[in-house]
Amino acid sequence: MLDFRLTFNTGASFSIFSNQGPILAVVAIGVIVMIMVVLGDASRRIEAVALGLVLGGSLGNLIDRVFRGDGWFDGGVVDFIDVQVFTNNIADIALFAGVALLLFAAFVHRS
Repeated sequence: MLDFRLTFNTGASFSIFSNQGPILAVVAIGVIVMIMVVLGDASRRIEAVALGLVLGGSLGNLIDRVFRGDGWFDGGVVDFIDVQVFTNNIADIALFAGVALLLFAAFVHRS
């Protein structure tokens, strides 16, 4: 069920937007800047942890895009955790967990 297989993803999670690395890199830079601005205003620990996970995942994938390609931001993100349905990496898991925590925090805050 769990295996390690090296692949290079030139798109976003689940290989959507394949070969759109420069656009995804610009989006990642925007997310990173936004989180750096907002992180100081996180009023609850769960929000700070969630933003940190999204920040770390975005930085990890951006670093792959910068250093693993021939041109600007056209590198493929290294995916290696194969769960039979899809292959991803630690940065993608952090991004997913961070977004899920942000949604959870928003729901709990409203109740």
